[in-house]
Amino acid sequence: MNHRDSTGAAAWVRDGMAGLVVFLVALPLCLGVAGASDAPYFSGILAGIIGGIVIGLLSGSQTSVSGPAAGLTAVVSSQIANLGAFETFLLAVFIGGILQAILGIAKVGFLSAFFPSSVIKGLLAAIGVILILKQIPHVVGHDSDPEGEMSFRQPDHETTFSEIGQILNDIQPAAALIGLASIALLVLWDRVTFLKTSRVPSPLVIVLLGVVTNEFLARLGGQWMLEGSHLVQVPVAGSLTGVVDFLRLPDFSQWNNPAVHKAAVTIAIVASLETLLNLEAADKLDPLHRQSPSSRELLAQGIGNSIAGLTGGIPVTSVIVRTSVNINAGALSKRSTIIHGMLLLTSVTLFPVWINRIPLASLAAILLMTGFKLASPKVIKEMWSEGKYQFLPFITTVVAIVLTDLLVGILIGLCISLAFVLRSNLRRPLKRVLEKHISGDVMRIELANQVSFFNKPALERALLEVPRGGNVLLDARNTVYIDPDVLHLINDFKDHVAPSHGVQVSLLGFNSRKHKLEDRILYVDYCSRDLQDQMTPEKVLQVFRDGNERFRAGISLTRIIGRQMNATAPAQHPIAVVLSCIDSRTPAELVFDLGLGDIFSIRIAGNVVSRKVLGSMEYGCSAGGAKLLLVMGHTRCGAITESVNRLVSRPGAGDTSCPHLQYIVNDVQQAIDARTEELIRQASPSERERYINEVARKNVMLVMLSIRQESSLLRDLENQGRIAICGAMYDVSTGHVEFFSTVDAEADTIRSGISFPLAGP
Repeated sequence: MNHRDSTGAAAWVRDGMAGLVVFLVALPLCLGVAGASDAPYFSGILAGIIGGIVIGLLSGSQTSVSGPAAGLTAVVSSQIANLGAFETFLLAVFIGGILQAILGIAKVGFLSAFFPSSVIKGLLAAIGVILILKQIPHVVGHDSDPEGEMSFRQPDHETTFSEIGQILNDIQPAAALIGLASIALLVLWDRVTFLKTSRVPSPLVIVLLGVVTNEFLARLGGQWMLEGSHLVQVPVAGSLTGVVDFLRLPDFSQWNNPAVHKAAVTIAIVASLETLLNLEAADKLDPLHRQSPSSRELLAQGIGNSIAGLTGGIPVTSVIVRTSVNINAGALSKRSTIIHGMLLLTSVTLFPVWINRIPLASLAAILLMTGFKLASPKVIKEMWSEGKYQFLPFITTVVAIVLTDLLVGILIGLCISLAFVLRSNLRRPLKRVLEKHISGDVMRIELANQVSFFNKPALERALLEVPRGGNVLLDARNTVYIDPDVLHLINDFKDHVAPSHGVQVSLLGFNSRKHKLEDRILYVDYCSRDLQDQMTPEKVLQVFRDGNERFRAGISLTRIIGRQMNATAPAQHPIAVVLSCIDSRTPAELVFDLGLGDIFSIRIAGNVVSRKVLGSMEYGCSAGGAKLLLVMGHTRCGAITESVNRLVSRPGAGDTSCPHLQYIVNDVQQAIDARTEELIRQASPSERERYINEVARKNVMLVMLSIRQESSLLRDLENQGRIAICGAMYDVSTGHVEFFSTVDAEADTIRSGISFPLAGP
């Protein structure tokens, strides 16, 4: 089902079921977070109601669920203790909410785009690990710490790991039976097709089964009776009026207390950071890959926290545990989070006694299985495969969150990720590429997106390493910011250091108004008369080899097309003539990474030669001054394939289709001797393609021989060493060009016993 199907009746049912599942999980978490924060239990329930209904209505996220967050327990507990009264703390929550709303209006949510994905994935995996570790005691009835307590060091003075060791001496048989049976049923549910595709959510079945089983076991009495901390413990009011009595008002008399404002700023910053991180994580979990508006989320959270402060609730944020449960339950829209909030409200006002019959072991089983989905080994393997710069921040975040708490762990993960970024910038603040232009080598220094003062030493070192008499190009085309100190360094090198070393400094991509630098290219990036005169056939061939290597590597020389166009407009001085096929995959200028005005390009199907082609070649080499004549064939050539097919499979076909193509076919077929023809007839499809490629190669050799036989001008130029005639085969699959010399080609052709007179126009 896609997002366009989210308005139908089926979508409402699906969101309703998801909301019910989130409600069942959120209820003990709200109570647990409040207990771990040393706040009244009802303040946690109230925060869950506000997070579900108010923030659910205002938020732009379709999957995020808000409520009291485990990551804020340490902050809430310490601030309540510092301020001395819960009502004073509520005033700080109210002011903090206003500050959050201001951050949202100011569009501060854009900061979420800077959170590294490795940290976000580490957060999700860590939550999964914590859920598994924290729920194991609850599954077997060891309930010494409340649900929702996520810190490594626990209120009972145990740690996450030591708590697991304590369960050996404190297993409650009824809770263990319900918890383990619930886990077994959840595993079975995911593996049986008709159960997995059922519209009935498995968590609902687990909860109902847990209640029924507990009621049955309660009749046995003794150790089989669950009560107290083993069950949900919603505060019970005697009447609706009693529920209102649970509400608390902030102490506005403390408005001028500096400690209140300090606490408000702390709450606003911490709650905003956790919300933005959890929102990013929620979007990564969303199967529909929707993007949530982060600034709108901050505004919604701010309004929610202001209302929480006015009514007696603890701070709320987007919470990844409830969000992941929501997504796993199949939620399609934010209706599910609103429904979960309404169910929280209904449960505490109308049915608290019934709700208090739910065993915590059932809910712990649901959370434990959610943890297994978040901390999947597949995620760890994926991060490992992405390399150390992704894996180390990821695994550090996981370990830090598990061994400290949510907030501290996230901050450690962000610091580690930032350290990797800084280290990368310090070690590789810029990219150096030695470009081999026809006019000589140019050291291109590509500046980073952000060039800070940290980059100054590396840039200075790179500039000083440019050899005397060399060329350097500072490329700032992808740069957004350059520190003033770096700009001063560039200006000083350009105006004073470079001239004393005979170094020419070219600039590209600089903003004349912002950087006070004008773009300029001092090296020659086109074929001039002087460069053409300095060239030899061997040098031109090396230019072609180097260009093909760049083409295959996807690294082109830096050329300014407009500058080349203006420079070559008065006259052209190409260094080579290239005869190639018209095939759309074989443009010589791209294959050899050449620029405007570098070559005379002759293209004809099958790269065959004729008198008109010879005339063009003679002009290019004699009048045009080219030093190399290159004949380039290629693999999987359509003209060669058609010529072979007409000879061995469909003789006479050329009489009725493309009649003028026969002139080319006749030339190409000179490269097919009787033995090759017979081999092609008997070959398998894969062998046939190999033989056709061999015919293409032989065709190049014959064309080279024909050029020498038919053009005395070109033959004389070659004998004088003024030009070289060279052959090449281009592989359309790999981009590699294989060159072969005139001597080798001629010897192979002579051995074949074939003479190739000109045929056709």
